[in-house]
Amino acid sequence: MEKEKAVPAYKRVLLKLSGEALAGEKGFGLDFNVIESVCRVIKECSEMGVEIGIVIGGGNFWRGVKDGGGKMERTRADHMGMMATVMNCLAVADVLEQMGVEVRVQTAVQMSSIAEPYIRLKADKHLKKGRVVIFGCGTGSPYFSTDTAAVLRAAEINAEVILLAKNIDGVYSADPKKDPDAVKYDSISFDDVLARHLAVMDTTATSLSMDNNIPVLLFALKDPENIKRAVMGEKIGTVVK
Repeated sequence: MEKEKAVPAYKRVLLKLSGEALAGEKGFGLDFNVIESVCRVIKECSEMGVEIGIVIGGGNFWRGVKDGGGKMERTRADHMGMMATVMNCLAVADVLEQMGVEVRVQTAVQMSSIAEPYIRLKADKHLKKGRVVIFGCGTGSPYFSTDTAAVLRAAEINAEVILLAKNIDGVYSADPKKDPDAVKYDSISFDDVLARHLAVMDTTATSLSMDNNIPVLLFALKDPENIKRAVMGEKIGTVVK
């Protein structure tokens, strides 16, 4: 008897990748072994018919408020952070293209010789055609994180879930590195995340996600296969809803 094909739990997802995760053990720049392993899984998910939008952070090159803190005007420091995300977007796009995946990079700040400008309807059309769409420059505005950009793009493209791939494997009651008694949650509400100031996303991103009723699944990118597990609906990490 022929084995039944596994069906993904979601048709359209927004994957948020942290810039730091793309740097691997080095903590700075790009680790192409890490990027290739992540892209391989993205390709698998795309081939299963999942429509994938991606937002990438820039922390492996520059974190606006942290790196520019006290030495630079905040808006300009954030603009530099937007440029950092574009470098990551282009690197991930290139690796995916080498694997035969159709990709489009769209940026919230216009740079027409490098990428398409972000246009929601165009992004939607690309996704329907099976292309992976990578969104750069965050929201295009200072004072907003790339987590907020991920939620904004997820809402705009009607993604069913935000897959938050970070350097931690879920949401804990406290920082597990500092508190050995920290408890990991399988599921938690947005209200609880906000009330307890838990480090899932910043409060703007969390509120936006809650207001638009988009669940967030936080898991560790250390094992890129977790992206596929999340897409297939397996119980990993922590779901915030």
